[in-house]
Amino acid sequence: MTSQLVCRPEQQLPVGVLRVSGVLDALTCAALDHAVGLALSAQPEALLIDVSALAISDPNALDVLGSVVCRTAEWPAVPIVLCGARPATARTLAAWPDCASVSTAPTCAAALADTEDEPEPRRIRVRLRPVPDACRQVRQLVTQACRAWQRGEIAGTAALVATELVANVVRHAHTTMEFTVGLRDGRVCLTVRDGSRLLPRPREPGFGDAGGRGLQLVRELTDAWGVLPVADGKVVWTHLTAGAAV
Repeated sequence: MTSQLVCRPEQQLPVGVLRVSGVLDALTCAALDHAVGLALSAQPEALLIDVSALAISDPNALDVLGSVVCRTAEWPAVPIVLCGARPATARTLAAWPDCASVSTAPTCAAALADTEDEPEPRRIRVRLRPVPDACRQVRQLVTQACRAWQRGEIAGTAALVATELVANVVRHAHTTMEFTVGLRDGRVCLTVRDGSRLLPRPREPGFGDAGGRGLQLVRELTDAWGVLPVADGKVVWTHLTAGAAV
């Protein structure tokens, strides 16, 4: 069986739809990983992945699918739905560690109907220039959003984390950025997308040295964080719940 995989995005917002067809194996898994990451970087309200035309070349390829899809399941406020999955595929995903947030649906049409019935997630998205005043703007935005969403107890923590994320773009990326704060399933989610492909690393000299503890601070104050590389830069994401350290 020829190793060929086609990942075709059919919709980005408000719900992302990605059609996957062809053969999934060790050679084509990188293409799936890239396509899923790109779809998530648009930060849709949900991501539907249609695998009804996907052929699994061998049992190991099921593990490949689980690895790709479940690894991205922590992406803040973006539920992932696998549409048209065959029974063996659905069972593999159900058994895969840390994959509880990935669900299945018989078709993408059915999944789209379900998302329309769900409450609209709370989300505010702004574009910011890489200037020092962006830190003040985002700090004020996050504080006001948390209080409006009855999450005032973590407003200070969330504002501090948001400031560090934006400050890193100002100091190092020097590109226009897109900042998003959202609330879903009790989690306050913060993401920053910039135009630099330089990825932050733990204990990297210079990350936040000019005004705080940088990445170490982000790691300490959030429940989870991550970096999603995309073709034109990267997205750094975090999420925290009520009761996080202040």
